[in-house]
Amino acid sequence: MRAPAVSAAPSAPPQGERRARRTVWLPVALAAAVLGGVFTLYRQPEFLRMLGDMIWACFG
Repeated sequence: MRAPAVSAAPSAPPQGERRARRTVWLPVALAAAVLGGVFTLYRQPEFLRMLGDMIWACFG
């Protein structure tokens, strides 16, 4: 008897596993985009000045 041939290429993950990966990576990608946007804003001195003025106005 011959042994069945084994494919060297990995098979595609089941549909549920792909959906699970998507539910993990989607929030991570969104969080990275938001943090990148916040980092970009904080690099602008005029934005920091405006933000400081807005926060200071809350106490004055």
